[in-house]
Amino acid sequence: MGLTCESCSRGVLKKKFNLRCGEKFVIALAGNPNVGKSTVFNELTGLKQHTGNWPGKTVVNARGNYRYEDMEFVLMDLPGTYSLLASSVEEQVARDFICFGQPDVTIVVVDGTCLERNLNLVLQVMELTHNVVVCVNLIDEAERKGIFIDIKALEEELGVPVVGTIAREGVGLEELKRRVLNVALNIENLNPKKISYSKPVEDAIKGIEPEIDRILKGKLNSRWVALRLIDGDNTIVNSIYEHIYDKKTLEIEGEEVLVNA
Repeated sequence: MGLTCESCSRGVLKKKFNLRCGEKFVIALAGNPNVGKSTVFNELTGLKQHTGNWPGKTVVNARGNYRYEDMEFVLMDLPGTYSLLASSVEEQVARDFICFGQPDVTIVVVDGTCLERNLNLVLQVMELTHNVVVCVNLIDEAERKGIFIDIKALEEELGVPVVGTIAREGVGLEELKRRVLNVALNIENLNPKKISYSKPVEDAIKGIEPEIDRILKGKLNSRWVALRLIDGDNTIVNSIYEHIYDKKTLEIEGEEVLVNA
């Protein structure tokens, strides 16, 4: 079964995201706007869903439940976003849930008619977590446009499970649930594609990553945090304070640094 909300960092789900998951697996559903993400959510959860606002935000969330192979799953429909760079409140909500809530699996829904554009988000999520399943939706519309996607080749390239679906007709959703379960149970052979940057960026990451790891003590992916700081994304510091630390200062090199919460 999945980790309980009281174990490891999963307490964040209850404390910061108001999600009481018990023994259920927690699945995040991410994707660009207009890729059929809501259709996937509705088809998986049926009537077992409700909506509300993310704690402290005006952004609406939808959560639902489904059962597969006698196991219970909580599905969180994250705001539709084009990236996780936190330039909008929707992007920050999606980023923070994947980053700090650490769901068992993140499904990234992409539109088969414009796959290249959608893969930007896939790669960003894969930098945050290895437990990713890619759902290539609207494959029927893609084929009508003369686009034929080699699902197996895409899976080999990305190093994570890829499933083709026509969500509004229910096509491929059983396979999607099966692959999600496999990832949640750690029985999938995951080898996520590693993104390499230019030498100056990689050198900068190596320079600050050890200090980040010392501060966070393995609670987050230090390489990913290093990239956000190099990008100049100060919202990640505030999010670290909000979701991990219960004080307004972080200790860096023996000195306390005030966080603007």
